Amino acid sequence: MHRMIAPPTDPPAGPGEIPSRVPRRQERPKQRGRTLLTVGFVVTGVAGLVGGVFLSTQAGDVTGAGLSLGYALIPLPLLWWAYWWLDRYEPEPRRYKLAAFVWGGVVAVAIALAVQISAASLFDLSDEQLASFVAPLSEEPAKGLFLLLTFLRWRRIIDGFVDGLVVAGIVGLGFAFVENIGYYAISYVGTPEVPLSGTDAATTTFIVRGIFSPFAHPLFLSAFGISLGIAVMLRSRVLKVLVGTVGMAVSIALHGLWNASLSYGGGAAFVLVYLVLGMLLLGLAIGAVVVRVGQVRTLERSLSAVAERGWIHPAEIPYLSRFGHRTAARRHAREHHGKVAAKIVTRYQRLATEMAFLHDAIMTGRHKPHGIERTYGLLDEMSELRPALRLPPALTPLAPR
Repeated sequence: MHRMIAPPTDPPAGPGEIPSRVPRRQERPKQRGRTLLTVGFVVTGVAGLVGGVFLSTQAGDVTGAGLSLGYALIPLPLLWWAYWWLDRYEPEPRRYKLAAFVWGGVVAVAIALAVQISAASLFDLSDEQLASFVAPLSEEPAKGLFLLLTFLRWRRIIDGFVDGLVVAGIVGLGFAFVENIGYYAISYVGTPEVPLSGTDAATTTFIVRGIFSPFAHPLFLSAFGISLGIAVMLRSRVLKVLVGTVGMAVSIALHGLWNASLSYGGGAAFVLVYLVLGMLLLGLAIGAVVVRVGQVRTLERSLSAVAERGWIHPAEIPYLSRFGHRTAARRHAREHHGKVAAKIVTRYQRLATEMAFLHDAIMTGRHKPHGIERTYGLLDEMSELRPALRLPPALTPLAPR
């Protein structure tokens, strides 16, 4: 049983020496093969970087290559920020986010390309058939394989709606980024079907893909990501497989509908499908925001329950739950006690957030791998940091929400 921490009589920022650096985090339980996977994804990422530059050179000259890379990069910061914002309360490890992007941009592209080339050589398929049927059937499973492997290997990464949405979205961003480089390069060179080439053609393609449909690939895979977020909360293996299968089928169908509207439907069909998918994206965004607001309430409720047990001081709760107060706590530590103190506050906040969500899941009957062990491990890490924790003076107790 974890040792109960008696609430201090002084403010949470009790006496203690601030160390010269933040202690290294001890992951509990430790993940096997992590170093090998990290090295593998670094190598894959470097190979993808080289491949992306090579793909841009298919434009034929320096200007075309620069436009291809530049146009692919322009929407990326905003798109990445959108998923970072969704993931702020219960952030997944950075290494998984980077791995998701690398998988989408390198591994998934390679798998999908191999399948499409093989299908084109084995069967007499038109470009429209390849785009409408083969592309969705190859690209969505190739992208979704990262989520499935993550789900099977380390279920604590995807454990809800938002997690599935975020990881799926980042995989989709990686895929779209590399795919767009190729499309911009091809547009710059020109094709017999399109009487436009050069800068005008690349810019037109950028407007269509980079401005009006940057969330296409993330949206397609979101169905599978959400299905895994639901599946992780189910106890029946049959239901898990069924929900995941339905999610992938929906991802493939959305992708196929989008491509078929371009290949067979004509302008009116494309506009109709564009509007339908746009409404779906809007509904998904609203749902994600609603869930995110719910996370705030869950966090405050769980932290209050933890404080009642004496594991944290009640005065810490505002500085661990609401973003404005969290930011103010880090700023206070930095201005009055230095950068290391600010990093300690940041680490403490992240540990408390993870612990609170985990504690809430356990108390509400949801299964979490090594849930109790991880909760006590997080509390131990918080206890180790507490002597050097420098929080602002206690605030007025939070009003009930």
